[in-house]
Amino acid sequence: MLGVGQTRHKSKRTDVSMAGLCREAADRALADAGLTFADIDAVVVGKAPDLFEGVMMPELYLADALGAVGKPLLRVHTAGSVGGATGIVTANLVQAGIHRRVLGLAWEKQSESNAMWALSIAPPFSIQVVAGAGGYFSPHIRAYIRRSGAPPDIGAMVAVKDRRNGALNPYAHLQQPDITLESVQASPMLWDPVRYDETCPSSDGACAVVIGDEEAALASQGPVAWIRATAMRTEPTMFAGKDPVNPAAGLAAAAALWRQAGITSPIDEIDVAEIYVPFSWFEPMWLENLGFAEPGEGWRLTAAGETALGGKLPVNPSGGVLSSNPIGASGLLRFAEAAMQVMGKAGAHQVAGARTALGHAYGGGSQYFSMWVVSSTKSGS
Repeated sequence: MLGVGQTRHKSKRTDVSMAGLCREAADRALADAGLTFADIDAVVVGKAPDLFEGVMMPELYLADALGAVGKPLLRVHTAGSVGGATGIVTANLVQAGIHRRVLGLAWEKQSESNAMWALSIAPPFSIQVVAGAGGYFSPHIRAYIRRSGAPPDIGAMVAVKDRRNGALNPYAHLQQPDITLESVQASPMLWDPVRYDETCPSSDGACAVVIGDEEAALASQGPVAWIRATAMRTEPTMFAGKDPVNPAAGLAAAAALWRQAGITSPIDEIDVAEIYVPFSWFEPMWLENLGFAEPGEGWRLTAAGETALGGKLPVNPSGGVLSSNPIGASGLLRFAEAAMQVMGKAGAHQVAGARTALGHAYGGGSQYFSMWVVSSTKSGS
């Protein structure tokens, strides 16, 4: 990873078009890498379903804004995990030796449409949810609470932690340094047990990364993040025996990731984790799915303060998806923020001594998983 750029995430970026939003992130990533569009060999773009803005195949009209005219342009789409998948495809093009430097960019301008409506359409031969993502995932959260015996305030604890972290991040959409456990618990119930302050916002924003080969990294004038391992796995939305609390695809992706990175004890070897948590209860759920805790034990890390800044495993020091959610970019933001940590570029939310970090994304009905491990050194040691 040679450079990272992101926009200021807000509920409405009326000051820029979709093209302007993307260019803002791309320009910042190139500046961070000390490069120009002329140095980029190809462009990979990712975003969530086109219905989120109502513009079909927007990557085609954005080619000029992305500096992709005359260059290979590839779009990735894996629902909410698309940002993570974009980062991995960008890295794969370099790793395969096809290109030396590739720009990866993901975005969403949710203010130009309605994600709740877009997520509530009736798919063929399926039951219509008509409740958006929260209505779909709340039964999974209730199942997790029932299985694990987690106290009812765990979700509120995660929300307080992530929103306070977000207040340290100048790019974060929600800035709530004074949020409290009591204020979260007093917020309206949206989808039992998910309250208003335990769910992600609707954001406009973009994120871009520049990934290069080893020669490009060694020529870089600034710190770089070495990509040690990547993994993507998927499973159907519905099938006999599917476990939405601890999805098989997530387990398989995590196992492959740790194996490739040479990591045998994630809780001891990962210094910071940027995990895709759009509803606060997903922190303990994904801690278990990723192998940081045994099944039913993830909430104990949260309750003990181990996932807070200063804890054993800081989770989402950037504020995470609970503080900024430009859906198509949210996964790439997790990957980029993990890289910023090991590059020492995270500013006020920097984890001291961070050398190895996890970036994680999931999407669809907990069916698409993308993740990577980055380190401050090539060997990771």
